[in-house]
Amino acid sequence: MFAHNTPISCNFPSLHSQNPKLKPPYLNASNFPRSSQINNARSQFPHLTKRVYLQICQNSLDTQESQNPNLEQENFTKIDGEMGGGGDGGGGRTTSFLIFLLWGGLMYYVFNLAPNQTPSTDVYLLKKLCYLIGDDGFQPNPVIVSLWNIMGLWPLVYSMLLIPSGRSSKGNVPVFPFLILSFFLGAYALIPYFVLWRPPPPVTEESELKKWPLNFLESKLTAGVIFAVGFGLIVNAGLATGDNWKEYLQYFGGSRLIHATSIDFALLSSFAPFWVYNDMTTRKWTDKGFWLLPLSVVPFLGPALYVLLRPSLSAVAVASSLPASKHE
Repeated sequence: MFAHNTPISCNFPSLHSQNPKLKPPYLNASNFPRSSQINNARSQFPHLTKRVYLQICQNSLDTQESQNPNLEQENFTKIDGEMGGGGDGGGGRTTSFLIFLLWGGLMYYVFNLAPNQTPSTDVYLLKKLCYLIGDDGFQPNPVIVSLWNIMGLWPLVYSMLLIPSGRSSKGNVPVFPFLILSFFLGAYALIPYFVLWRPPPPVTEESELKKWPLNFLESKLTAGVIFAVGFGLIVNAGLATGDNWKEYLQYFGGSRLIHATSIDFALLSSFAPFWVYNDMTTRKWTDKGFWLLPLSVVPFLGPALYVLLRPSLSAVAVASSLPASKHE
């Protein structure tokens, strides 16, 4: 807060009398009303009038805040609601409502409007992709195989982004059920959690980092394997022939399974940059790792690269405690 200083004593130290026992009458503030003091200062020091007014405004603001002790708490509540990405503020409720409408529209589209010209083929293809049918001479499209397997890796990436930095501390909404369902339903299971999410995340104890699942999700080995496998799958799809891609587009236009899975992949890719930035902020790595944020828009590879290069939570905790230790 601004210090309580009078304009003369703060900005014109050279005007103080050299003899403290003598106070010239023209410097005695009690001899003039406040309006006369301001007019006198304006006439004698026109180039410094702006600075005098600034000090007066500062003192006036400080006085108002001292008379209203709840002002700071009200401002903090307002900022927490508007900037919390789904807090109790109007902006958070509006965002959550729009995301909920998006989810409702997607579910209606998938079950009622999405193409469904090959239901029996979808059942066979689903069993084939889940390795429930052995080698019967049919080789699935390599683009579809890569897409299907990457959809199995996306929930792991989201688990590494949402635990613990994406957990909700308000409303007691657990993230684990939504993450488990995302292995079967993808973004269609995660979007409801995005609506219910209330930041900031709860404090993570040091002992939690040594237990499941954080020890697995914070492991660089886990992140490295996910990135390597995902990179190989994307390369495999990229090397597919033009005929393979034409066949994939035919599946997309007629198969509800492939159509919904492709939309799922696009949704997970679209939401990922936000959660990358949220995790980056929680780890206080925005200054050094900000260059990874533009890369997070690259489907799958960007977020997977971030979880591979980000600092561990234990390192962040140690770095945060060092300044306090030095201060003590």
